[in-house]
Amino acid sequence: MTHLWVRAEQRENEERVGVTPAGAAELLKAGVQVTIEQSTVRAIGIEGYQAAGCIIAPENSWPSAPSNAIIFGLKELPEDSTRLTHCHIMFGHAYKGQSSGRVLLDRFKASNGTLYDLEYLVDQAGKRVAAFGYWAGYAGAAVALRCWFAQQRNETAGPVSVFKSSDALLEDLQEHMAQHDQTKLNALIIGALGRVGTGAADLFSALDIPATKWDIAETINGGPFPQVLEHALFLNCILACPGTPVFVPESAKTDARKLTVIGDISCDTGSDLSPIKVYDRTTTWAEPALRVHDVPPLDVTAIDNLPSMLPVESSEDYARQLLPSLLTLTDLASGVWARAEATFHKHL
Repeated sequence: MTHLWVRAEQRENEERVGVTPAGAAELLKAGVQVTIEQSTVRAIGIEGYQAAGCIIAPENSWPSAPSNAIIFGLKELPEDSTRLTHCHIMFGHAYKGQSSGRVLLDRFKASNGTLYDLEYLVDQAGKRVAAFGYWAGYAGAAVALRCWFAQQRNETAGPVSVFKSSDALLEDLQEHMAQHDQTKLNALIIGALGRVGTGAADLFSALDIPATKWDIAETINGGPFPQVLEHALFLNCILACPGTPVFVPESAKTDARKLTVIGDISCDTGSDLSPIKVYDRTTTWAEPALRVHDVPPLDVTAIDNLPSMLPVESSEDYARQLLPSLLTLTDLASGVWARAEATFHKHL
């Protein structure tokens, strides 16, 4: 019997989960055994999983799971000596030349385990079957906006926190907007037609903030793109890949510009493919803004688990998208799982 083991997230500020109680019930009905680890942080309570008939396991007990269990989590595992002998489903961030990615792949290689990277679960046309992109864009636009508010007070942005809903997040932002001159505020979104860009655009639309929306048609000439510097906020909403043009060169720090906040929502730091060249590391919930130039200020926000700001909505949305693929776990030799395993071995 196929056994899906849903682990507790071990990363700080991570409350999401990739399967809901309703989804777990569907998996059980399809003949998949489902184990859910207890979690002190998960936004969706354990009671629903118990009612669905899932096996409940202690928090972080996945290393001792049966050898045939498929371990399912979202974010990365602790960088320790734990052997990765199982098949793991998670976001590995390991295939774009990231130094931490090579370490992860070496752990899998040494342990004879397998990574099914959630970013590389794709259909026959190569399109991702599930993504948190919409909520990453929505939350990323909010963080960039909060950074701009702080700049107006000659401050740097304070810590990011969890919101119970998108309505609560909007209410918080509206309170801040009332305190500032909004005539200087506009944004440029790269990748505006994708999931991430749509989320960012919807956040700005809800707040009546002017946003220029660019996608392939506006960027196909490869740059340079001086228009980026003519907007107060710039949001990068595309995944870096070979051929991605540079949108923000190193010279932007000292160029004449209106731009003061960059929201790198795609967050491909550590990769040579990154289209933003003014910074080289992610930012954190505690310190969401990285100041890369002082006068005039230029801050970068690059938080790599943005949807966790809205953990319930983002979990429910993602789990709904992913469930059809999870229901095919009984046949790992074909479909999305076979393609993901082939990608893993290609990079191993």
